Amino acid sequence: MKKLIITSILALLITGWSALGAQDWPDEYLGLPGDNLNLYAVMKLFQESETLEGFERSLNDENSRINNLDLNGDNMVDYITISDYVDGNVHTLVLRALLTQNESQDVAVFTVEKLRNGEVQIQLIGDEALYGRNYIIEPIYAETPNPGYTVRSVNRANVAVVTTTYYDIAAWPMIRYIYHPTYVVWHSSWYWGYYPDYWNPWSPYYWHFYYGYHYNWYSYYYMHYRHWNHFRYKRYNNFYCSRIRTYSPIVEVNINKGRYRSTYSRPEQRRDGEALYASTRDSRRTNESTADRYGRNSSQGQSTATTRRATTTTTQRTVAKPSASRNASTSATRRTSTTAAGKSTANRSATNSSITTRRATTTATQSTAATRSKSSAVSGRSASRQVATVKSKEPARSSRSSVSTSSNTSRRSNQVKKSTNTANKSSNARESKTGSTRRK
Repeated sequence: MKKLIITSILALLITGWSALGAQDWPDEYLGLPGDNLNLYAVMKLFQESETLEGFERSLNDENSRINNLDLNGDNMVDYITISDYVDGNVHTLVLRALLTQNESQDVAVFTVEKLRNGEVQIQLIGDEALYGRNYIIEPIYAETPNPGYTVRSVNRANVAVVTTTYYDIAAWPMIRYIYHPTYVVWHSSWYWGYYPDYWNPWSPYYWHFYYGYHYNWYSYYYMHYRHWNHFRYKRYNNFYCSRIRTYSPIVEVNINKGRYRSTYSRPEQRRDGEALYASTRDSRRTNESTADRYGRNSSQGQSTATTRRATTTTTQRTVAKPSASRNASTSATRRTSTTAAGKSTANRSATNSSITTRRATTTATQSTAATRSKSSAVSGRSASRQVATVKSKEPARSSRSSVSTSSNTSRRSNQVKKSTNTANKSSNARESKTGSTRRK
């Protein structure tokens, strides 16, 4: 009888202790290695990233405080690669941890499916070995859920849910990036022992510290994302699980031997994680406000430039066009005002000099035309005068020509006579010489 009473009391005490211990664990606790990689935070980072390369780098950044996995037990955080496997309009983005030279372990998978009408559905599925079966995170879609699908219950008290449409997902920077026509399928080029320069591994935090930091983020996580229990990508098992999924026997052995339980041995460090969140909150707000301020300034600059362009266009449209001279001055004014609004001083001087050159050329052309008209008039008058003079002098020219002709004839006859006399004298002299010679 006493033994029965003692046994029942011990059973009650054990049951009570187990119940108290279970109540100490938060709803987010899994008791699996996936506790050290918060998929809510991974989904948020994916939504904010622009490229897969940038996403991989941020995921492995110590300051992001997202990656806290140490699956191979070397007391250093494991590097996670990103690789895209395309199946038609579906992108299967695999997050894979490098454990040894010959082994790696898939951590989680993004499935992004673009429908024919332009809608996009996205899910983040945790690997079964690290998170259990059907651990799925997705945005809170604006839809009526199927009552046949059971959803993992999470405490969402005092959280205003923000729903998302499929078209909103299509507008995410990363979604536009992977569906752009020039997109080249991304496969991380890093492997065990060969890492990027920015990679500097650190010792992982205990889970309570890690959870304490992310605890203050859960209000945001639950506002935008939810657990789901159904694969939206119908070929997930056939395409990914059967062909692509990689798992490591090391992880399975470590889970069975309970080697990952040591990460839950520092519950007092949860306050330290919350203190870290509080200390970095102000810097995050400063960065966000700075980005907003720069964004507003840039938008104001764009609006100012648009106003200037609109003013210039209005000025050009309201200028009247009465006459050619006024059009010339108006066009010069339009050019000057437009140049003052959008160009530099050097361009203004160049424009003004070109306008001055045009005006000078026009003036020179006009003066040349006037000179030509005057010269043509003068030449016309002189021509008429020459004609009259020629007519009046024609008889004198004829008489002079006749006189000159007669004088030339007389001169020629005299020259002939002289040449004849000279020839006769020379012949007589020769004859006289010949006769004297004979006489001798």
